[in-house]
Amino acid sequence: MEKWKESQLKQISSATELETAYRISLNFVKNIGFKFFAFSTTCPTKTEHFHTVRFNNYPQYWNTEYEKRKYGSLDPVVAHCNQSMLPILWSEELFCEVPWIWTTLEQQGIQYGWSQAVHDDNSGFCSILSLARSHCPISPWELYENLGFSVFIGRHLHKLVLQTLPKEPAKSSTPHLSPREIDVLKLAAAGKTAYESARILNLSARTINFHVQEAIRKLGVNNKVSAVIAAVKAGYLNSNAMR
Repeated sequence: MEKWKESQLKQISSATELETAYRISLNFVKNIGFKFFAFSTTCPTKTEHFHTVRFNNYPQYWNTEYEKRKYGSLDPVVAHCNQSMLPILWSEELFCEVPWIWTTLEQQGIQYGWSQAVHDDNSGFCSILSLARSHCPISPWELYENLGFSVFIGRHLHKLVLQTLPKEPAKSSTPHLSPREIDVLKLAAAGKTAYESARILNLSARTINFHVQEAIRKLGVNNKVSAVIAAVKAGYLNSNAMR
């Protein structure tokens, strides 16, 4: 590997700010023969609104048209990257069902390019990295030669995006017991039988047994005694937890 490539890749990997890493990556991309570089992250698997993170140096007209005409929902490159991490070369054939997008790409001088994705199965986020130019098509050999660099850059930028997102609150490991389940376990802890608990709570013995079984299931134990012990450890049977 040439020293300048090694040096710039080290700069990218050490960058902890997303904008800084993108700027260094853009310089690297230009040095390997591409005028344009784009990186975006979104979450196609989640229903809640997520503002897409987007960096690129495309012509302003292209960015405006892309947003205004909602090309993202029609773009075959986006559709491919949302499903696969394999690189995809841009071509007129690829855009055959949306030829107006291809025409705009040609007019703006960004028709020769390729894209690839980074998927995060845990969070559902998908990042797309694209390199483009106007002066000549991309050969399979050129794609193969530069694929490792683009994968490295894409993964680092993706990691930086995830670090900027708010952390989701940790899910509680304590199972949720209903007030009635707590009452039933409290009586069981006091040595009451199902029949005695039923008379105290004005329920049937069958209903008491149902609540006991639900508590056993939620607490992940095998019997009533173990459920009482687990409920005590979880703090359910202290005086403040009683109804």
